Amino acid sequence: MALRKIIEIDEEKCDGCGQCILSCAEGALEIIDGKAKLVGDILCDGLGACLGECPQDALHLIEREAPEFDEEAVHERMAKMKDGAPKAPAGFGCPSSQAMIMTMPPQGTPGEAGASSLGHWPVKLQLMGPNTPFLKGADLVLLADCAAASNPALHQKVLPNKAIAMGCPKLDDLQAHIDKLAQILEGATPKSLTVMFMDVPCCKGFVYAAQKAVEKAGVDMPIGLIQIGRNGDVLMEGNLDKDGKIS
Repeated sequence: MALRKIIEIDEEKCDGCGQCILSCAEGALEIIDGKAKLVGDILCDGLGACLGECPQDALHLIEREAPEFDEEAVHERMAKMKDGAPKAPAGFGCPSSQAMIMTMPPQGTPGEAGASSLGHWPVKLQLMGPNTPFLKGADLVLLADCAAASNPALHQKVLPNKAIAMGCPKLDDLQAHIDKLAQILEGATPKSLTVMFMDVPCCKGFVYAAQKAVEKAGVDMPIGLIQIGRNGDVLMEGNLDKDGKIS
């Protein structure tokens, strides 16, 4: 053990965006349970290459007692990562994932035809963390990406004054979506959750994901449902209660 510089992560500030991960050439950082973590003191060289990548200023260099940096351990870890263990979940590390709130229409006023009603960025569920500002107390829409493409009235009738989290229940990792959504429901405490999905069997996976996320987060929240036909029409609107019944 020696007194040396090493990275420290403020978990209160970290929103799990993952931008620090790809800047760490030693593979010393991972996103675990929605937060950046130092996975081994011996993997951190203390140079701080990751510091400038954090939009939340959650990473700092400190001096503390720690094992010496072990270059051999780094080589072993990088070899394992090359064999299939990713540095960060898919999509993390992209500068465009930085959270931002944009000007939204006045409360209760639908978006004008031809104008965007999107009020935030990013929009992909897996790029969001439980501390992402625009999720706090929001009306959250879990939006299947095909439904977004199919429904022509999305910006006028669904998006105004809402936060959206997009993904695909068939092609994405559904369990990862459940885990991330549960973290958001527990940490950001949105005031409502609505699932907008297509009228194809695989798309109902997002309804299942919402149910499991609510259950995992331990929140008491009805789930709104909007089902879209392949021609873009709204086929059904309702609420799903905790017993799985639609009203």
